[in-house]
Amino acid sequence: MSASVRVPTILRTYTDDASEVEAKGATLAELLDDLEANYPGIRARILDDNGKVRRFVNVYVGDEDVRFEKGLQTEIADGAKVSIIPAVAGGC
Repeated sequence: MSASVRVPTILRTYTDDASEVEAKGATLAELLDDLEANYPGIRARILDDNGKVRRFVNVYVGDEDVRFEKGLQTEIADGAKVSIIPAVAGGC
């Protein structure tokens, strides 16, 4: 399945500054493999050393947070919108 992936500013150095790219995969894991094949190094910024989504990175398929779905096995429908969103902290 082909999906549109929204890339946050901090990861755009991997995508030649593109804010949105296309990737293929039936699951999020396959989609991330395809992203890595086309944009080397990007997966290590999304997944930790154990192969799980990093604690301070949120990934959404449509409006659903993959942590509350099937994680990396979350299914990707053709034409889906995938958003990679780094967590933001701050305040005083």
